[in-house]
Amino acid sequence: MAEPCAVACLGILVADMVARPVAEVPPPGELRLVGEMGLYVGGCAANTASGLARLGVPVGVLGKVGADPLGEFLRGALAADGVDTRGLIVSPGSATSATMALVGPSGERAFLHTFGGNGDLVAEEIDLAACGAARILHVGGVGLLPSLDGEPLGRVCHAAQSRGMTVTLDTAWDPTGRWRGPLAALPHVDYFLPSREEATHIFGVSDPEAIVRAARAYGARAVVVKLGADGCYVDAGQPPLRLPALTGPVVDTTGAGDAFCAGFLAGVAHGWDAAASARLGIAVGCLAVSRMGAVSGIRSLAAALEVSQQGGLMDFES
Repeated sequence: MAEPCAVACLGILVADMVARPVAEVPPPGELRLVGEMGLYVGGCAANTASGLARLGVPVGVLGKVGADPLGEFLRGALAADGVDTRGLIVSPGSATSATMALVGPSGERAFLHTFGGNGDLVAEEIDLAACGAARILHVGGVGLLPSLDGEPLGRVCHAAQSRGMTVTLDTAWDPTGRWRGPLAALPHVDYFLPSREEATHIFGVSDPEAIVRAARAYGARAVVVKLGADGCYVDAGQPPLRLPALTGPVVDTTGAGDAFCAGFLAGVAHGWDAAASARLGIAVGCLAVSRMGAVSGIRSLAAALEVSQQGGLMDFES
């Protein structure tokens, strides 16, 4: 019998091919060398689930992959991290979603993406009980779930709250330019966790306070705006506050926001308030960007707490 999950991560599951450093994309017909390239677990739901597992939080995934080698890789890598994969749909009719991440010398990245099975996932396929009565539903990758975004996602989040689950929601870049994916779900969201860039496209405002007001107008109960190198802005029923980022080496920012979500959710799972959870999220993000891949740098809850207490990653070993 599998251990009951505290968190179920629903959303995009992606095989990431990451290359660095990429100073420029070569012209057609030419070749450039990079220092390293690897295949990693990717996608908001998968990254956050793997991060939670590394932090010691029992977690499962809900989503769809193809019956192909990339899908087999994702299933094996998630299971190896300790993620419960009972809610993972393996579809012979779908390809596994994949992303090519080109990481620049500064650690910033650009992406090429294919929807794959994420694009086929529909509300009727989602079994909220598959992860063993999880207390928290985290939705990751809104904007890259074209058959689920919008009203269907609202129904799923409403069903989760009706089961007594805490619902959290994170966004992804919407390549269609519509930016309407999360709006129908927000009335059923306890913690909305967008990046400032994505929230700016959704609501048309960039100031964190204005983003919070807009999200609350759609029904979100609490909002945490991820500000990248500037930390985050937390508004969760107590006086709002800005939390700064921590210092440390930046090797690869792929999945940094997902790592923040993993830390934040770990805090929520432990019963911490939003401010303490956000501080843990910042520390986990600091660990994540210190290594190639979205979760390779996340070691343990103890390591994240140490990073948070000392104000950054001081003992980095290359």
